[in-house]
Amino acid sequence: MTRAWRIKENGHTDDIDRLSEALSISPVIATLLVQRGITTLEQAKAFFRPDLKSLHDPFLMNDMDLAVQRLESAILNTEKILVYGDYDVDGTTSVSMVYSFIRRFHPEVDYYIPDRYAEGYGISFMGIDYAISRGVTLIIALDCGIKSMDKVAYAKEHNIDFIICDHHTPGEVLPDAVAVLNPERHDSGYPFSSLSGCGVGFKLLQAYALRNKIPFEIIAGYLDLVAVSIASDIVPLVDENRILAFHGLKKLNEDPAVGLKAIISVAGLDGKNITIDDIVFKIGPRINAAGRIESGKQAVELLVSEKPAEAALHCEKIDSHNQTRRNIDKTITEEALHEIAKADKYRYSTVLFNPAWHKGVVGIVASRLIENYYRPTIILTESNGYATGSARSIPGFDLYQAITQCSDLLLSFGGHMYAAGITLKTENVQKLRDRFEEVVRNSVTPEMLIPQVEIDTELNFKDISPKLFRILKQFEPFGPENMNPIFFAENVSDNGYARLVGTDEEHLQLRLIQEDLPFTDYRAIAFNQAAHLQKIKKGSAFDIAYTLVENNFRGITTLQLNIKDIKIEN
Repeated sequence: MTRAWRIKENGHTDDIDRLSEALSISPVIATLLVQRGITTLEQAKAFFRPDLKSLHDPFLMNDMDLAVQRLESAILNTEKILVYGDYDVDGTTSVSMVYSFIRRFHPEVDYYIPDRYAEGYGISFMGIDYAISRGVTLIIALDCGIKSMDKVAYAKEHNIDFIICDHHTPGEVLPDAVAVLNPERHDSGYPFSSLSGCGVGFKLLQAYALRNKIPFEIIAGYLDLVAVSIASDIVPLVDENRILAFHGLKKLNEDPAVGLKAIISVAGLDGKNITIDDIVFKIGPRINAAGRIESGKQAVELLVSEKPAEAALHCEKIDSHNQTRRNIDKTITEEALHEIAKADKYRYSTVLFNPAWHKGVVGIVASRLIENYYRPTIILTESNGYATGSARSIPGFDLYQAITQCSDLLLSFGGHMYAAGITLKTENVQKLRDRFEEVVRNSVTPEMLIPQVEIDTELNFKDISPKLFRILKQFEPFGPENMNPIFFAENVSDNGYARLVGTDEEHLQLRLIQEDLPFTDYRAIAFNQAAHLQKIKKGSAFDIAYTLVENNFRGITTLQLNIKDIKIEN
């Protein structure tokens, strides 16, 4: 797939020069900072040393006073509390955190995770009936509930109050809950709008702890769960998220909760420095697998475990679910690719429906299809007599707004710019396919339909140094809006080492030199770029877009180039 290179503006030269001199850093590092909006010493200090004291006042969030008062009242009057959350990573980490915190002070607390297949996403009538049957008078909803007007009203009829902690895009009307905590509210006065669902739950705990003089160290003990939610939900790693993720990763590496420690072990991460990527690709998928294959409740059972032996048993089940999920995901992706190959290749969108596909993996499949066919994608299956599924977007295209324009065909939908869930009558699938195609065709730009490599700045081999890499590592944790910097270098060539590696020989392993530094080569790996081998072996010079990574082999650590794209003349 051909990619366009988009090189960012470097920023104002005066800002770069001033930072470079004040911090004794190279112009390359100073450029990266300015590109991230960091132009002063104070901002640089906050960026390189994320401080928990810099977290925003939780009472700046709309309804926080009301939420804390209601939770205090429930605990004081020994009411039964139900902590309710979605079945994905963000939901299960949220529930595990809030449930574990309340349990420290209040025995009358339970948790509930809806069944993906019997109940679907979000708050369900079945879940509220569960609360009614157990005499619950307060439900704390996490990572869901922002559009559950009818469910909240039903609960109110049975004398059950709601505190909603959500981060999904609200509708025009908010549920009639005691408190609706959501930094995405249209009337929000909170200074940061991109918290994860677990992050919103953490702000509730922070506010409660402040009001009740509970040491911050108590709630800081849950930051490993918050970091897992931030990484898995792919929220921007800036502002408050950067602080929470930085300290959450520290706890995950130094003193993880018992359940997370079990996952770290089965994921093969023992003794390694765990990064955001490790959460995204190894820890998060295992937590998600419980809800995809059987029940998200199993993930909470693991994450609230306090005994290693108990956690190990839960983790064994979840790891097995993850392997099952991978097998199902692979099969359905192959079937979906086959369907697309038979369809109109000039469409601007993909909408596929197969009643036999497994509901638990349709979101993953949608993402996989975008890797092959770069366009907004909806994957649907049948559940409880309805078509239901997940949608995923391409960078720059507002998926949520596109789906909103199809809302008259839907029974329900929710999500944000890049991911959404929808449910509709099966007879409306073709209408949705046509409408969604029309909306995408009329609103997507030609540039959006070309995969792009977003490059930060030029970095020639002569400017690579151990000091530069040490400072680059301090840019972590990486994620949306603070990605691992991608550099470009021109006129590089292989020193004769080029070869194919990988199970199917799909990757390129190289040793690269550049004309200004002909006697120093750098190991490089180019994943899924085997097609360039013959031209490279002919000695042709080419340009690369790359990141700098550490390669650990037999106890020896060296710098390696991870090549994102290669541009070589025909």
